[in-house]
Amino acid sequence: MASIVPLPRCPLDSSDRVREWYESGLGWATLPGAPVRISTGLRFDVLDVPAEAGFAALRHLAPDTPVTLRGERVGLLVAAGSADELPGLLDWLDWGRLELSLIAVGRGGHIEAPRPWPHGAWPDGPRSGRAGRHIEVPSSRPVRGGRASAVERPTVPGARQSSLSGPADTGAPLRPSSTDGAGPQGAAVWLRPPEPGCEVEPSLPTLSALGGGGSAPDLVRLVDTVATQCHRIRLRRLSAQAFAFS
Repeated sequence: MASIVPLPRCPLDSSDRVREWYESGLGWATLPGAPVRISTGLRFDVLDVPAEAGFAALRHLAPDTPVTLRGERVGLLVAAGSADELPGLLDWLDWGRLELSLIAVGRGGHIEAPRPWPHGAWPDGPRSGRAGRHIEVPSSRPVRGGRASAVERPTVPGARQSSLSGPADTGAPLRPSSTDGAGPQGAAVWLRPPEPGCEVEPSLPTLSALGGGGSAPDLVRLVDTVATQCHRIRLRRLSAQAFAFS
């Protein structure tokens, strides 16, 4: 009797490999379908801010805190539950009555999964995902272009906006350098990528770090910095509009 030989497995496509890297390498939950999306509110929440504000906040993060870049927006990974704390924290910092382009994505939400590897190469070891080394970080500059309501910008469930969320800053995208092979314009990339096999939670900004002796970054300082920068961007935009109509 002839033995039954199983059919060869189909090779994994790009989305399957990206999903496998996040689920198996990092232990992060993803949502079905393409493109690959990472669930928030489980291992971390995300503060979505204008790139200028995000770059200014990097000094308040641990060196291994993951950070994403998508167009002219930066995603700062923070401790799970931070999205729920954001409105009260902003009120406490006296930012609660101002309109800022600051979005928190937490429980029930998701973000686009940045491509893990540079130059289109698939990983061959635990350190092959350091794609952020190929990203050019632009210097601070005014954001140009039109405006879109921040209510329209978040298109994912779970995106929380405080009372200080206002017009989002659009304009010329802050893109990876043309030589990094990170993907099409506007696709999410890692500015600071996560390390496979390492727990991400200890590096994330959290409220519990305030006044504590731990090594986790302080969420209060991080939020105050990005709120300050968002306010400066808004004032600059309003000034430019007033000059244009004068």
